Amino acid sequence: MITIGALSKHTGVNIETIRYYERIRLIPPPPRTDSGRRLYGAEDVRRLTFIRHARDLGFDIAAIKTMLALQEVPEASCEQVSRIASDQLEAVESRIRRLLGLRTELTRMINECDNGKVATCRIIEVLADPPGQATSQ
Repeated sequence: MITIGALSKHTGVNIETIRYYERIRLIPPPPRTDSGRRLYGAEDVRRLTFIRHARDLGFDIAAIKTMLALQEVPEASCEQVSRIASDQLEAVESRIRRLLGLRTELTRMINECDNGKVATCRIIEVLADPPGQATSQ
């Protein structure tokens, strides 16, 4: 059994986040010592590692809860897990498209900058008048 600090170091999840996951029942409340210190076992490490990896991949808490619940039924079809992962992939691809658009816009702004005075800075002008928004004159 390990303490919350050791669990945090082992999994890379900060202590407050671990407590939050307990409050929302993403991880079960651990047993406590007589002095009230939380103690975690190997299953808690495995579960928190799973959660951390899922969060790193962008899965939201609801999706993680669903996948954890499905893990409890090993003979169940993985169709729902596959659907959750496919939805996440679609969200990631959408973010990538948006970020590529942002990169294009930033590159254009930088290329149009003549490094003159701020009063005539093209970057400032573009930021003050974003595309798709009418300006009042």
